Amino acid sequence: MEDTQYYEGLGRRKTATARVRLFPGGDGSILVNNKPVDEYFSRDGDLKHLSEPLIITNNTGRFSVTVLVKGGGITGQAGAIRLGIARALLKVDPEHRPVLRKSGLLTRDARAKERKKPGLKRARKAPQYTKR
Repeated sequence: MEDTQYYEGLGRRKTATARVRLFPGGDGSILVNNKPVDEYFSRDGDLKHLSEPLIITNNTGRFSVTVLVKGGGITGQAGAIRLGIARALLKVDPEHRPVLRKSGLLTRDARAKERKKPGLKRARKAPQYTKR
């Protein structure tokens, strides 16, 4: 492991899990699974979504961010990274809590795919009813 000091945060969304590390004094780069963030996430919405905690706390260029993310889809992974960055920023400075809380960045999004029920086609969709 590296000797450098970093702040770590764990984020989850649906089935995605992200381990985020903030390295102080960095150049503001974000690496996701050893790829630049704009190469890993092609949609602008996902890029804005995951960098929101850094923008809100005015820490955009202060840290180098490395992320290990597994599972889920693209948007779920972006949500997991967002929560991980917010949690890591709390370890950097607990004063960020009110700002992050007000923006809803510290809340784990508990929504996940509902399981399929027996006798139904999907979680809630029932087979078509025929009278005769």
